[in-house]
Amino acid sequence: MNDVDVVIVGAGQSALATAYFLRRAELSFVLLDAEEGPGAAWRHGWDSLTLFSPSQWSSLPGWPMPPAHGYPSRDHVIDYFARYEARYELPVVRPVLVQAVRRDGDRFQIEAEDGRVWRSRAVVSATGTWRHPYVPSYPGQDSFSGVQTHSGHYRNPQAFAGKRVLVVGGGNSGAQIRAEMAGIAQTTWVTPLEPVFLPDQVDGRVLFERATERWQAMQQGLPPPEEVGGFGDIVMVPSVAAAQRRGDLKSVRPFSAFTSTGVVWPDGSHSEVDAVIWCTGFLPALDHLSPLGVLDADGRVAVEGTRAVAEPGLWLVGYGDWTGFASATLVGVMRTARSTAQEIGATLSPVHQTQPEGVSQ
Repeated sequence: MNDVDVVIVGAGQSALATAYFLRRAELSFVLLDAEEGPGAAWRHGWDSLTLFSPSQWSSLPGWPMPPAHGYPSRDHVIDYFARYEARYELPVVRPVLVQAVRRDGDRFQIEAEDGRVWRSRAVVSATGTWRHPYVPSYPGQDSFSGVQTHSGHYRNPQAFAGKRVLVVGGGNSGAQIRAEMAGIAQTTWVTPLEPVFLPDQVDGRVLFERATERWQAMQQGLPPPEEVGGFGDIVMVPSVAAAQRRGDLKSVRPFSAFTSTGVVWPDGSHSEVDAVIWCTGFLPALDHLSPLGVLDADGRVAVEGTRAVAEPGLWLVGYGDWTGFASATLVGVMRTARSTAQEIGATLSPVHQTQPEGVSQ
């Protein structure tokens, strides 16, 4: 049994940012990470994945991300996370897959898959979404004999060389994967609407600035500034820009059903398909909170700020705007991580300060 004041479930960007600010409180804490090493969901990104913001706009609190050539790559981000953990001596224990968080009197009991148990006065859930990929349902889907994979498990186009592939999803992941499929697989890009491509000079930094301006205007009751694009619109990273110049980013509207060998389109025509790559997003990975009875019908938790309404000892960080404006982004999570750590510090009286053996704050 390991007793601490605060257990943070996860060790991704939201968990690390919260831990950075929690270090200032006179509280013991630990981060429980299901991965084998640093990097969280970035460890599972496809080989060519990049951020679409410059390094200086992709930093965690306290220490800027080191400069990268162009947009930071997946491996650049993983290395940054590893160095960040070491720099601030964050008490990460891994691999620990948390299966359940339960109430046990005035404490929480956090149970891992391997039987280990932690007890704490507060819990911060910062598990993100990678372990809960969303795949829409279509008639006949179970009968399809081809390959179905999600962008969260996709690695590179070579596995699909020469195959007939549908890339489904109109966001940045769909555009980037479709772009690198060109010339390798016979690819059709399926999007619900015509994709929105942002001007070349607009990247994640600009999107965050504009989104912040809109949020501030809304808070003040002022008319929002002119729209420049949303986080779901497609940023013209070099691979996507090159594919668009080649004419490789034309898309079609969704099919209506699967057959055993392909898909049926709304006009009744049929296409033979070998594989479908779902670039359809993720849902909050919150199954570990089920024993607390706080999940609603949509798999979310009612919160005030980041604090659970039905369970005041529970905080949720980094799951999207419902847990804080832009909190699912590297740069955006800082605000909610700071306020969460401050609220925890104010709520928990540091009467006992315990720390796992061999782990320092």
